[in-house]
Order: sequence, then structure tokens, then C-alpha cells
Amino acid sequence: MKTGNKNVCDQLSMRKVLLLIFLPTLLLTLVYLFVGHVLGDTIPTILLFLLIALIILFPIQLFVVLRASKKEYGSYSLKSAFSRYEKLSWWKIVIYSLFLWGFAGLMSITIAPMEVWLFSPISEQLFNILPPYFDWVNIDYSQYYSRNILLLTCVIIFILNVFIGPIVEELFFRGYLSSKMSRFGNYTPLIVTVLFSLYHLWLPFNNLFRIIAFYPAFYIAWKKKNIYIAIVVHCLCNAVSTIGFIAILLG
Repeated sequence: MKTGNKNVCDQLSMRKVLLLIFLPTLLLTLVYLFVGHVLGDTIPTILLFLLIALIILFPIQLFVVLRASKKEYGSYSLKSAFSRYEKLSWWKIVIYSLFLWGFAGLMSITIAPMEVWLFSPISEQLFNILPPYFDWVNIDYSQYYSRNILLLTCVIIFILNVFIGPIVEELFFRGYLSSKMSRFGNYTPLIVTVLFSLYHLWLPFNNLFRIIAFYPAFYIAWKKKNIYIAIVVHCLCNAVSTIGFIAILLG
């Protein structure tokens, strides 16, 4: 897909950027807390969370992209997420993505554990206040369900967390928002990366890792004007973490 740059995208104010990012994720978090309280132990909490994200968060992000395309290009499409797009050979995308994915993996075994240790006193206090189901990556909390429910959960987790979620988020953040904040020049990828990390309200103690691990990928995607680099890296990173989670859950 190549849209060219004949249509200059209007820049968004930082106030509107913050609203577009944090209102949907705040709504997701609040709905998750409420529905989790109502349903109790009916379904695994990670499954509940992802289904709510599928109903609330991803459609809102996708709608923003589609609506912007309608306004700027005359039809509902993904063009507003590709306004800075330039074609890049598939093998270059693969090489960039694998290298950046490797870097993110290195950060996951160095920075991530350090951050967990650093914020453990705060996180323990917070999770003592919040209901136990809020920590939806808690393996022990998911072991009470039948094998069939866990298998269904794993299939849905893989589809939503490896493909649908990362692709929609990249179209919204690295595609749409990056073009709408291009006035910040080469600082744009860093600003968007920080905002992307902070928007994970359900995982509040992984920001240092997310920023350090993903900023290089988003910077390269910005400089090369090719969002596919960011999409592939995001999907690969989520695939590794999701497969690891599934292996532990079913083990």
C-alpha cells in the first residue's frame, strides 16, 4: 500500500493525543475491573481481559484510523496509518525486524527482571489493594479451570495477543499517531513509544523495559518510513511471550 504524501496530515494537539490514547485504555481497565467483579471465577481473567479489549479498545483504535482516512482520503480505509509509508524490500524488513527483535529479547532478560525487582515493593502493595483477578497474568489464578477452557483460552490469547492486538496498536500508534505528531521530528518515535508504554494501565510496572526494548524498532520504522518493521517486531515479541505463557499455563 502506498499513499504518497500529497495530502499533508493535520497535526493533533497533545491534549487530543492524550485523550485518544488514554480514554479508551482507561475505559477498558474500568470495564475489566467491573465485569471481573460481576463474573467472578466464571472464565480465566486473561481471557476476559482480551475479550473486553476486542470489544472496546481495538475497535476504538481502528475506528480512529478509519475515520481519519475518510476525512483525509474520502473513504474508510487504513491510508491514514500509511501516510508516511515508503516501500522497502521484504528481505530488508525481515533483517531489520529480526535484529530489533533480538535486541528486545536481550532487554527482556536484562532490563525486565531488574525492573520487576525495583518495583516489587510498590507492585505488591498495589496488588494487595486491587482484586486478585486484576493480575491477569497470574498463572496460579488460572489453574482452577478445566483443560478445555484453558485450551480455548490459549487459542484466543494467541490470536489476539500475537496478531490482532499488535497490528491494530501499530496502525494506531506508529501509523496514525506518529504522522499526526510528526512536528516533533526525530523525537516523535520516542514520544510515541513512551505514550504507548504508559497506555498499558493493566501492566503498570514494565514501562522501563517496554521503552528501552521497543524504541529502537519504532525509531527505525520511523526513519525508514515503513510501519511493517514495527508490526513484525511487535508480533514477534508478543509471540515469544505468549508461547511462553501458554507453555506454563498448560504445563
